[in-house]
Amino acid sequence: MRLFNTLCGQVEPLEPLSPPEIRMYACGLTVYNRGHVGNYRTIVATDVLRRTLRLLGYKVKGVLNITDVDDRIIKQAVEAKQDIAEFTAPWIRAFEEDMATLRIERPEHLPRATEHLPEMIDLIERLKAHGHTYEADGSVYFRIASFPDYGRLSGLDVAGIRDGARVDTDKYDKENARDFVLWKFKSDEPEWAQWEAPFGRGRPGWHVECSAMSMKYLGETFDLHVGGEDLIFPHHENEIAQSTGATGQPFVRHWLHVKHLLIDDETMSKSKRNFFTIPDIVARGHRPEAIRYLLAGAHYRKPLHFGFEGLQQATAAIDRIHSLVERLAEVDGEGDESPAAEASEAALKTFKEALADDLNTPEALAAVHGLVGRANALMAEGQVPRAGAAIVRRTLETMDSVFGVFFPASTADSLSAEEQALFDERQEARKQREFARADDARGRLEAMGVLLEDTPRGTRWRRKR
Repeated sequence: MRLFNTLCGQVEPLEPLSPPEIRMYACGLTVYNRGHVGNYRTIVATDVLRRTLRLLGYKVKGVLNITDVDDRIIKQAVEAKQDIAEFTAPWIRAFEEDMATLRIERPEHLPRATEHLPEMIDLIERLKAHGHTYEADGSVYFRIASFPDYGRLSGLDVAGIRDGARVDTDKYDKENARDFVLWKFKSDEPEWAQWEAPFGRGRPGWHVECSAMSMKYLGETFDLHVGGEDLIFPHHENEIAQSTGATGQPFVRHWLHVKHLLIDDETMSKSKRNFFTIPDIVARGHRPEAIRYLLAGAHYRKPLHFGFEGLQQATAAIDRIHSLVERLAEVDGEGDESPAAEASEAALKTFKEALADDLNTPEALAAVHGLVGRANALMAEGQVPRAGAAIVRRTLETMDSVFGVFFPASTADSLSAEEQALFDERQEARKQREFARADDARGRLEAMGVLLEDTPRGTRWRRKR
C-alpha cells in the first residue's frame, strides 16, 4: 500500500510498526449538531481505506473519536439549558445513525472525549514536567518555542511568532498561530463544564483530546492518522507538538488528509449554512448507497464538487451493477467457466492495484464497471454457465468488501439505519460496562420489533413474529 504522506509531501509506502497490523486514528465529529455530507466525505474515505487495508492483507486497529466537549458545545448547551451529556446525546445518536445509513463500519474504538479526562490530565502533567507549558489566568498553555519542529506538518513558518503570545479558542487561522491552550479555566462557564486537575479546575482544550485518546488505544507512536485537510493546522500540528513533547517519541508515521467537499465552489460548512445532512439528502429521494458511492468514488486528494446530478449518476452506476447481480442469480446450465474466470481475475487484479496506489478509487470503480460490461457481453453470447456466474459474483463480493454498495439491500434481513445505530450503541455500552445505557438501547430496539439474544459467539437479533 502506497499513500500520500502530508508529513513528507509525497506518496510513499505505508510501513506498519508491527506488521501486518495497521494502527490508525481518524478525527470524528464534534457533536454540537448533526454532521453534514462534507464531514462524511472524510469519514467515508477513512472507511474505504480501512476496508482496503484489510483486503490487501493487513489487520486494522482503528479509532474514530467523538468530540463531546469544546467551545461550541458548551455555548449551545448553556443556551439550551442542558448539561454536556444531555445536549450531546441526540447528536451522538444522529452520528451513529448516519454511519449506519452510509454503511460505515464501526471501528474497534469509538471513544468520547469526556470519558478520557484522566488521560488528558496525565498528558498535560507530562508536558509540564518536560518544560513545555506555562500557566496564565488559571489556564495551561503549550509554549510553541519549546518545540523546534513546530510547523513541519503544515509548512508554517513560526519564526515570526512572538514568544508568549497565546490563544484560547479551539479553532483559529494561520494568521493567529500562538501558544495554544491545553487546559482552560473560564469563570463564566458552568460547573458541569469543569473538572478537577492538579493544575486547577477547568476543562481540556480541543487539541489535547485527540492526542490523549489516540495514544491510549494505539500507543505513543502509531502508523496512520487521517483527517480533513482543514485539520492540518492548527489541530494536527498541535497534536504532534503536545504528543512528542510529552513522550519524546515520534507521534505518527504517516499523515493522510482528505480534500474538502465543495458546493458552488465553496467549502461546505455549518458556519456558511450551505450544507446538507444525510437525512436531508435522503428526504429529497436519493438513496443512501448513492451518497456513499459519490463520496467514495472521488479520489481523496481531489476536491469533490457535490451536486444532485452527481447523485443521480451514482444511482445509475449502482443500478447497472445491481442489474448484473440479479441476472447472475438467474443463470443456469453447465459450460466452460474460463471466460468469466479470466475476466474476473483480470478485473480484481486491476482493482487491487488501483487501491494500493494511493487509494485510487476512481480507477478501482473503473475496474468494477469493466467487469460488469464484460460479464454482460459474455452472458449475451451465452458464455457464462452457472459456475462462471458464481465466480463473477464472488469477485463482485470481494470488490464490495471495500465499497459496500454493489448488492441490493434486503430490508427483510437487515437492520434499518436507526436500528443498526441502536444495536451498535448497545454493543459499545456493554463494552464500557454502561449497563443502564445498554438496557435503554435494548428496550428501544424491542419497541421497534427487534429482539436481541446474547450468545457466547456474539449478539444475534431477530424480528418479532
